[in-house]
Amino acid sequence: MGYKYQQCLLLRELTRQAQATFMINDDVALAQLVDADGVHLGQDDLPMAQVRELLGPEKFIGVSTHSPRQAKEAVAGGADYIGVGPIFHTTTKDAGAPVGLEYLEYVATKLAIPFVAIGGITEDNLKQVVASGAGCACLISDLLGADNMQAKLRTLQTQMKKIGG
Repeated sequence: MGYKYQQCLLLRELTRQAQATFMINDDVALAQLVDADGVHLGQDDLPMAQVRELLGPEKFIGVSTHSPRQAKEAVAGGADYIGVGPIFHTTTKDAGAPVGLEYLEYVATKLAIPFVAIGGITEDNLKQVVASGAGCACLISDLLGADNMQAKLRTLQTQMKKIGG
């Protein structure tokens, strides 16, 4: 954990300077050690109730969801936000079968919780994702695989403004 811990300490300092929220994925102990603003949990991670006890009420807890049942459970359990996906096929990690735009539309219209759409989202399908109700989308491969990440990010920001996300 040494290298990851050191990197997270640096990121924690940078995010404080930028007044940005700093979340740790899956690792509750690391989130505590670096005083992250919260943790994002997968379906196979520690139970949210126990994580809330460890982190306290002031920290954010996000939960990845792949179905209406999981989304409702996350809301009932006190999640601060949910991840919705994978919307499309993704090679970033083994995220399972795509849940599609229908699930995204369900969350956008039926649940009162902040959410982020994730999984296989690219510049080419971002308009569909926003049209299905997402105001926040996570693009990983499309951004990290770009020849010029800075230019790609500017393009994505412009696109989001145009389509209303």
